[in-house]
Amino acid sequence: MNRRRFIKHVAVGAGTVPFWTARSYSAIQGANERLRIGVIGCGGMGNTHIDALLKMRQSDNVEIVAVCDIYQKRLDAAAAKTGGKPYKKYPELLQQKDIDYVLIATPEHWHHQMVLDALAAGKHVYVEKPLTHTIEQAKEVVDRVKHSGLKLQVGVQGMSDESYEVAHQYIKRGDLGKVVMAQIDYSRNYSGDFWAYPIDKDAKPGVNLDWDAWLGPAPKRPWDPRRYFQWRRYWDYSGGIATDLFIHRVTRILKAVGLTFPEYVVATGGKWNFVDSVAEIPDTFNILSDYPGGPTVALISSMANDTPIDHVIRGHKATIEFTRTGFVITPQEASSEDRITPSGAAKPEVIKYQKKGGEDVTLHHRNLQAAIRKGDQLKCDVELGYQGVVVTMMGVESYRQRKYLKWDAAAQKVVVA
Repeated sequence: MNRRRFIKHVAVGAGTVPFWTARSYSAIQGANERLRIGVIGCGGMGNTHIDALLKMRQSDNVEIVAVCDIYQKRLDAAAAKTGGKPYKKYPELLQQKDIDYVLIATPEHWHHQMVLDALAAGKHVYVEKPLTHTIEQAKEVVDRVKHSGLKLQVGVQGMSDESYEVAHQYIKRGDLGKVVMAQIDYSRNYSGDFWAYPIDKDAKPGVNLDWDAWLGPAPKRPWDPRRYFQWRRYWDYSGGIATDLFIHRVTRILKAVGLTFPEYVVATGGKWNFVDSVAEIPDTFNILSDYPGGPTVALISSMANDTPIDHVIRGHKATIEFTRTGFVITPQEASSEDRITPSGAAKPEVIKYQKKGGEDVTLHHRNLQAAIRKGDQLKCDVELGYQGVVVTMMGVESYRQRKYLKWDAAAQKVVVA
């Protein structure tokens, strides 16, 4: 098939990647045509995706045809597991013409550039959460996706749990009344230091690992295996609890209530338990965000106590509580001043919903594949990804600056309140 290709080049690393228009090779798919995938980042989360995609080969007609990692040991293992062509440099992977979409499962500080380069190469994208490492980067990605005609799924897998979309319908029709508050947590309890993943002694920069390439856009630093294997603990590469954990939770609230950008955000916390940890990020972290006209959204987390709080959205007429199986909407009791029910009026009943989806990378990939093949709506598109980055990164900046922050909606930027 002849396809006109309009090409321009953007510099990436040591080479260039061609920019394809929306009608790129990967943008034209039949309903049952095989989708070929390139994987960038073959660490822990990357292998979670690889394992899921390998199980989908026959049922979903997909194939991993290329893998990339800057650590040779991980690259060799991924190539052996998938049969995909190995690459040490991701721009070279993006030049492989038969790739339809790429999975980006790298530390946060690389998401922005890799996404832009993948779109420039005409590839659809699945990028692990968060969308980007900063708000400004997210704005740029939103604009690029809109002009590319390509699909981008953000890896907040919990959005493939459809109960939040269903909850939105109840909230939209007024079952909760005016929504005034939402609360949700993501807590753990580490016995030793938190997020202190094991350090692989085989990793040797300059021999089998490209440390400079891994640092990429981050500040240049001498080799530190803790920064490589435990990158979630350092601000250069991660927003810590906010962008690794809260992003999963707040995105659900945004979807359920129908929120976009906060008006004010403030964060609190500190290293209250793991005081001797080399981690830069706090072990206990909380964000309060006020949305225009309400509600207030409370995000709560500790790495030193995993007792959960109720995941609820509170309205004037009822409360919705999310559970492992779905949600329950419980009407509010009338106050002492208006307990009298008008004669003949039916009392509101408890509503229970049993969910059908779940927090599942398989479902999330399947949704992206349906979007590529049939134009299905994405569960976590670039706009929702952007909204999640804004509230979580405002929380990070509030904590680091110890300031109360405001979102300037007209300029789409953060200012001190």
